[in-house]
Amino acid sequence: MSVQNAETTHSPDASLSLLNLRVMSLLLVFLGVLITGYLSYVKLTDKETICIEGAHFNCDVVQNSRYSAIMGIPTTYLGFVTYLVIGGLLLAENQGQFFRENSIFMLFGLVLFAFIYSMYLVYLQGAVLGAWCQWCLAHEGTMTVLFVVTLLRLKQALSVDPE
Repeated sequence: MSVQNAETTHSPDASLSLLNLRVMSLLLVFLGVLITGYLSYVKLTDKETICIEGAHFNCDVVQNSRYSAIMGIPTTYLGFVTYLVIGGLLLAENQGQFFRENSIFMLFGLVLFAFIYSMYLVYLQGAVLGAWCQWCLAHEGTMTVLFVVTLLRLKQALSVDPE
């Protein structure tokens, strides 16, 4: 199944909508890079995370739990790299026929996986650790909105009628 370039197959209103969703995606990726970049910096430098003071918030418990790494790689690094890859795909999506036809599917697959894993991390914070990290929740909220925006972009791309 091929998806045509939105600028050539949509009315101006539809193209504007797709452009706005793409810009929103890029802004969300930028926000995600900032959040996961901060968390990666904290992990790399072994600094204490700036965290909300409260009974249920303890970023250090979350950041240093046994769930904070996969095969020895901190999830903060993986999140940072994930946002960079998503951003790269967004920037490359109009570069060449392959990306014009397939980037939305690659983006959706990657964002779907990241969203599901993020929801798993929310579950771990609340149900297993009993502690919350506002930075982690900010990432998970950002990934949720990015998932919705990517889903809308996929829906629009699939509804394109090739001319």
